[in-house]
Amino acid sequence: PYMYDPERHHRRSIRLRHYDYSQPGLYYVTIVVQQRQCLFGAIVGARMAANEAGKTVGDMWQRLPERFPSVELDQFIIMPNHLHGIIRITDRVVGATLVVAPGQQNGRATAQGGHQAGGHKARPYLGDIVGAFKSLTTCAYVEGIKQRGWLPFHAGLWQRNYYEHVVRNEDELAHIRDYIRGNPLNWALDCENPASLSAQAEEPWRQ
Repeated sequence: PYMYDPERHHRRSIRLRHYDYSQPGLYYVTIVVQQRQCLFGAIVGARMAANEAGKTVGDMWQRLPERFPSVELDQFIIMPNHLHGIIRITDRVVGATLVVAPGQQNGRATAQGGHQAGGHKARPYLGDIVGAFKSLTTCAYVEGIKQRGWLPFHAGLWQRNYYEHVVRNEDELAHIRDYIRGNPLNWALDCENPASLSAQAEEPWRQ
């Protein structure tokens, strides 16, 4: 039987062709820092120790429902250079305006976002949610570089794409939640860990 493996699948987009990513449901996403820079903290004793930047990014993730009232959040974690999270898009129809910070290409809402006249919409597309998060966190991070001496990033804060998976059932949901909770413990083998990538490049038999 099919078993979803977050570690294997989140390395590539498995976006479903013709799938309506605004329809109610649960979506597992992974968003990765450009060039896999470890900007958000470090793994210490098998636990994530978020720095100020990591805490800010985590707070902005948790505030997404304020911006998108039809969105609820499930399990998530900030890692040194990426975020894993489960988003629930509900069937609640709202008149909230999608607000995206200006001047951020990575955070721009997609053209297929279902906007209605006056900037209002019913449910956001998953790409709208992720795009707004990228844009807002990029603006906050740039401010942190200027005002708080945060580490600079290269080209952009986030990779252009993101990884997503439509959660099919309760067993899959439980498996993904466990994976997210256990991510710090498995950091040494994480495909987003620069040290792990270097080891794999030097020793191909590990792949």
